[in-house]
Amino acid sequence: MDLALVDFDHTVSTCDTYARFLRGIASPEQLARAKWTVGPWLLGYRMGLVGAAALRRRVTREVFAGRDPAEVAAAGERYAADVLPTVLRPLMMEQIAWHRARGDTVALVSGSLDVYLRPWCERHGLELLCNQLEVEDGRLSGRYLDGDRGAQKAAGIRARYDLSRYARIHAYGDSREDRPMLALAHERWYRGSPVA
Repeated sequence: MDLALVDFDHTVSTCDTYARFLRGIASPEQLARAKWTVGPWLLGYRMGLVGAAALRRRVTREVFAGRDPAEVAAAGERYAADVLPTVLRPLMMEQIAWHRARGDTVALVSGSLDVYLRPWCERHGLELLCNQLEVEDGRLSGRYLDGDRGAQKAAGIRARYDLSRYARIHAYGDSREDRPMLALAHERWYRGSPVA
């Protein structure tokens, strides 16, 4: 049996699903405030001065701190059912189906959120390593439980899987954050192309 490690945003999906989810769940006040609280961070990210993990932490705090976990979970379920099917790459879905038909373990490894990736993975029979929102005193803290998984993909994979048990490891990614994950694999695809 093989192990397939698959990034989600821009690999399985055609877009940044995390940003879309945030824009959809943010209140009008949060969206207005984001121009000043998140805008400079976004500009820094686009200029290569701010990393994806730092930007994720910032927007996660802005949007989720103090929110009701049940409300966010319900929004995630709707997003998984209504939006995600419209942004999937058919070739990647075929690749995932190929791995599943062979009996491979297929794990989605993402810096995005479990509130929408978990229901999607359950529908497709995939395992999941991703960011989870922390709850304190019945409300979301605006932080990740156990830190940002996106920036620590390879460490999370090693902690969860005994890589020596698999005949071959396949990895699919598209970003700088995915490179340590790709380095774990025998077969690597970066932005849809095989790499040595």
